[in-house]
Formats: sequence, C-alpha cells, structure tokens
Amino acid sequence: MSPVAAKPAKQSSMGPKDYGYSNARLRGMRSHLLRGAAIEQLIETPDLHALIQALLQTGYAPDIEEQLIRGHGIVEVTDGLKHNLVRTYRKVFGFMNGEAKDICGTLLGRWDVFNIKTILRGKHIGLDAGEIQEGLLPVGALTQVDLDGLLLQGDIKGVVDIAGTWELPQAPAMRQGFSEYQKTGELADFELALDRYFSDWASKRLSKRNRNYAMARKILGMQVDIANLVMVFRSARENLQPEQSAEYFLLGGQSIGLEFYQQLAGLSDVDEILDQLRATHFGKVLDDAALHYLETNSVASFERALEDYYTRKVIAVGGTDPLGAGIPLSFLWSKENEVTNVRIIAKSKAIGIPAERTRRELILV
Repeated sequence: MSPVAAKPAKQSSMGPKDYGYSNARLRGMRSHLLRGAAIEQLIETPDLHALIQALLQTGYAPDIEEQLIRGHGIVEVTDGLKHNLVRTYRKVFGFMNGEAKDICGTLLGRWDVFNIKTILRGKHIGLDAGEIQEGLLPVGALTQVDLDGLLLQGDIKGVVDIAGTWELPQAPAMRQGFSEYQKTGELADFELALDRYFSDWASKRLSKRNRNYAMARKILGMQVDIANLVMVFRSARENLQPEQSAEYFLLGGQSIGLEFYQQLAGLSDVDEILDQLRATHFGKVLDDAALHYLETNSVASFERALEDYYTRKVIAVGGTDPLGAGIPLSFLWSKENEVTNVRIIAKSKAIGIPAERTRRELILV
C-alpha cells in the first residue's frame, strides 16, 4: 500500500535530491495539459457523445477507449478519466527523485483520508459499493485494490476492522473515531479523528529543514487553515457554541491559530467573520464568494472558493520554484484539476446543464 505513483519503476542515475531530469520531463508533460481553447472546445460540445469524440482526440483516448467497451455513458467516461489520472501519477512518481516522492506522497495523503471518509459516509447512509466507488480517487497510498477491499465490508465496523487487520496507518484514528460513532451515531467526530491523524502525520513527515520541505509545510498549513475556516462558517450557520467549535480545531495551520479561530468561532454573523478575515490572505477570495453565499445561503460557497484558492496557489509554486519540488507539485495539482474540470464538463453534458453554468463550476488556471 504505497503511493499510487510509487509502483516499481525503472531506476535512473538521478540522486535523491536531483530535480533537473524530472523537472525537464514534467515541463514537457505540462505542455500537453488541456488549457484555454481546448477546455472551451469541450465545454461547447453539444452532448456527451460529442464530448467523448472530442476526448478521443486527446491524451485521454487510450483510457476512454478501454472503458467504452462497457458502454458510452457518464460512468465509463469518468472511469476513463480516473484511470488516466492514476496512470499519469504512477508515471510521474516513477521518475521523480526520492525527496520529491516523499513530499508529493505526503501531501497526496489527503486523498487517502478523503477516500476513507467517502467510504464511511456511503456505508453510513446505505449506498452500495458501486455508488460509493464513483466518488473515490485512488491517487494516495491506498490503491484501487485497497479501496475495493474496504468497500467489500458490510458496514462501518467491518471497514474499521479490516483497516486494523491490514495495519493501515489510519487504523488507530479510525478505531478512535468509531468509538465516538458508536456513542452518537454521527460521523463528525469520526471524520475529525481522521483529519487530526493526517495533519499530525503529514507535519511530522514534512519536518525536514530545507526549502522544498518548507514550501510543502506552507501548502499543508494552507490546507489546515482552510479546514478550520470551513468549520468556522459551519459553526456560524449551525449556531454552535464557541466551546463546541473549539473541539474541531486542527493544529498545523499557517494563519489561523487557536486564539484567532476561537475569536472567529465566537461570532454568530457571517458578515462579522468576513470582516475579521479581510486582513488575511483569504480575505479577497472570501469577499468574492460572499455574493454567491447570499444567493445560495450555503457554506459550500465559501468552501468552493477556498478550494479554488488552494488549487491555484499550489499550481503557482511551479513558477516560483523551477529547480525544486515546486514543478512536480504544480504538475500533479494541475493534472488533478484538469481531470476534475473534464469530469464536471462530462456530468454537465450527461444531465444537460448549460455551458455558461458549467464554466462557473470550473477552476481554469
């Protein structure tokens, strides 16, 4: 159960910290990502069939064609896109140096937590394995085979038990979360245990003292800050008491410390929270999302805007760190974003969402 990209690969003469060879290859691969006019062409396709034909003219062709044997629906398209992403990540990890694998593999560990949460949520509400699998993205340490094994378990207890049997690193957190789940029947504390596991585990793995690990710690810290901010907005919407909100604080953020978090969580009005955040680097993006929040009355507006901000920031490190880990991080996040965008376009075509509305859902970098 090593990262998807850490499959056995042909060895190179590259040293553990030599980025020249891998970054040169990644620059070449980055030039083939779908951008601008190519994405616009996909958005403007009239239906799913036309979208499939357009994708068959891109680098997605082998993965889409493999799935079309089963059918020509949205499931086949999204499965092809996921397979392409996994295959691309495996290829990249195959030629990255040891330091880059450590940094990228650690940050991609968030997908293991995401996938475990998705499985738990699915079991909690009684979805079948096929429905749950649609929401999984096996680009962390847990492979598709591992996730299938978790999916095969009949209930949440079975998932926790098999994780312990396999000695997954998440198993202790899952046992702790399950203990709380048995008491309350709610997944919130279960998910919190997994989030705390990841932030602690990743922080320890990224503690080395050089500029590449420092950059990775900033990315991790931004992710933790965003999780804490989303919790603040949810607390305001659900009228949680400050002491209740404090229980969900995650350590390891860059800008949102416990004192500031508690100050924000003590505010009951979203406008007051936005005022307090205006001086932070999250201020503008949250102000821009406020109008959509007023239209939808949903915290998802802020969550979506913060994820957009995070994605753009990680992709941008490729321009600020051309000779280090910035290039592999930028490429991996760019590729993930591209696949996410194409999946959104595909689903929009499948259910007839207008092109203009689809554009608003994309992160175009």
